Amino acid sequence: MLRRAAAAAVVLVGVLVPAAHADGRSGGICKGATMFVRVCASDGGRAPGTAGAGATPAGTSGGSSGSSAPSCTYTRLDPQPPAENMFWKGHDRSEKGAVYGVNCPGQQGARTVWIADGTAPDAAPVIDPEAVARRAVASMRLDGPEVASPRAAGTYVVGMPMWMWARPSPSTFGPATASATAGGVTVTATARVTTVRWAMGDGTTVTCHGPGTPYTKSRGATPSPDCGHLYERPSSQQPGGRYQGTATSTWTITWTAPALGDGGTFTETRQTAFTADVREVQVLN
Repeated sequence: MLRRAAAAAVVLVGVLVPAAHADGRSGGICKGATMFVRVCASDGGRAPGTAGAGATPAGTSGGSSGSSAPSCTYTRLDPQPPAENMFWKGHDRSEKGAVYGVNCPGQQGARTVWIADGTAPDAAPVIDPEAVARRAVASMRLDGPEVASPRAAGTYVVGMPMWMWARPSPSTFGPATASATAGGVTVTATARVTTVRWAMGDGTTVTCHGPGTPYTKSRGATPSPDCGHLYERPSSQQPGGRYQGTATSTWTITWTAPALGDGGTFTETRQTAFTADVREVQVLN
């Protein structure tokens, strides 16, 4: 099974020729050499998802005569994948067509499509599985941390360990799973929080690998075992007399596209603000 990195490592040689002038071959696509894939076709000058005829890209005027966007390149895999490989997209060797690699500007790695003989390359759908995964994530509810400590109504003391923690839930820590489909390709994405970065408002940050441990009175003045901080100055000189902090969660999304034999990860962040009232304790002898 070809994986994402392997597909991206295909060696491309030769020159790009517009589809209408691709050496006169049917459909503007030529066959590969024995050991290397020869590129001799393009999709006519626009990458999938870009504006078509009559559309005006953002930031340009309709009357400008700028050059067209770089085109996708289509390369016939040689040798072809085994007949049982999922890259055949449900087709078989009895049909007149072949599996091609597709490399488009702005897309990470290469894709594969099955193209019938005599079909122009730009008629073949190009699916960016990571883009489909992001559509799946957009349907999820991914919130920032629900900060339990420091509490807005709480009062904290200079030099005493502070315990930070957040209340975990499916929408604030996951896991959350959703799927999206495009062009017959279904991508499943699973999101979960991997770290929470606490900006404490005093110029320091603390990165915690989890929601933190709730404080109990039996803990006394011991520091948190996994997510704590110690303020060295009171917050009296801060706006509103409080430290203004943020807790930022990093959601790591893992996605798979079984039909393409592909998968990967990306991250998103969510943020929640908090305040901390920190005071000095005066001791009289």
